[in-house]
Amino acid sequence: MNLTPLQKRAERRARNQSQVDLNLVALIDIFTILIFFLLSNAGVVEVLPSSKAVKLPESTAEKSARETIVVLVNNSDIIVEGRKVAAVADVLGADGDLIAPLKAELDFHASRQTIRAENEAAKRAITIMGDKDIPYRLLRKVMVTCARANFTDVSFAVQQKSA
Repeated sequence: MNLTPLQKRAERRARNQSQVDLNLVALIDIFTILIFFLLSNAGVVEVLPSSKAVKLPESTAEKSARETIVVLVNNSDIIVEGRKVAAVADVLGADGDLIAPLKAELDFHASRQTIRAENEAAKRAITIMGDKDIPYRLLRKVMVTCARANFTDVSFAVQQKSA
C-alpha cells in the first residue's frame, strides 16, 4: 500500500504524539495557594523563645508579645538572642550598674540597619525574660544597661496567669 508523503507525515505525527496530556496550570495554582498560606501563617507563631532555664513570673497581662530583641536572664547567665554575653556571678560582683558585654551586644544589634521605615521604632524595643528568682540588683543593672544602649521601649516577659 502506497501512501502519499502527506499521509506518511500524518501517520508519523500520530505515532510520535504522546497520549498523556498533563495540565500544569492547575498544579501551579495549587502550589501558589499553598505558598501563600504558609507565608501568611508564618508570622503567627510565638515570638518569645521557650527556655526551661527561666521560670517567668505570673501576671494578668493581656498584651501579647512583640517581635523584639530578647534578653534572657537566669540564675547563671545573661543571653541576648541566644548568645551568652555575661555570667551573672561576674555582673553581681562588679561595681557600677553598666554591664559592658551586654551594652556591646546591644549596641551591635542597634547598629543593624532596618529595611523598612516603619520598623525603625520597633528597633529600639527590647524584651527582658528574667527568671522570677533573680535578685532585683541584677534586673536593675540589666535595665540600666538597656537604657544606656538607647533601648527606650523595655518590656518584661511574663507567664499568663490562669484565672
